[in-house]
Amino acid sequence: KGHLGRSMLLRVLAGRDAGPPPPVDLKAERRNGDFVRGLIRAGRVSACHDLSDGGLLVAVAEMAMAGGIGATVEVPDGVQPLAWLFGEDQGRYIVTAADGAAIVAIAKAAGVPATVVGATGGAVLTLSGANSISVADLRSAHEGWLPAYMNAG
Repeated sequence: KGHLGRSMLLRVLAGRDAGPPPPVDLKAERRNGDFVRGLIRAGRVSACHDLSDGGLLVAVAEMAMAGGIGATVEVPDGVQPLAWLFGEDQGRYIVTAADGAAIVAIAKAAGVPATVVGATGGAVLTLSGANSISVADLRSAHEGWLPAYMNAG
């Protein structure tokens, strides 16, 4: 759903630490976590990241930097883009898999909400309808900010 209360987005862009934290549904947490662990054990996914600090787009960026592989993320119709991309809902994961449609079908059969959000490949991170950034530039900015900050004094 894209819970933004107490989120990194709210702190960084609005300078506020406001709103309630995301609600926790322990049954959904366990079901979703067990499902993802089952996919990993079965060798059905090549990478996995939780969507806690920063939400979906931050997780995809971290995965792209770690793997050196770009991605394209498509925002589905009918969602509030900022909340969907940066929401820090509990029990939410992103996985990469050779056959996303098969993972979605398995998830639905298990009562786990799932959707294909994009594709991996190439050397850039692209958000549909927005600008792209090369994974190398993203990594450079991510890894270079602390030395630059320390040298600025």
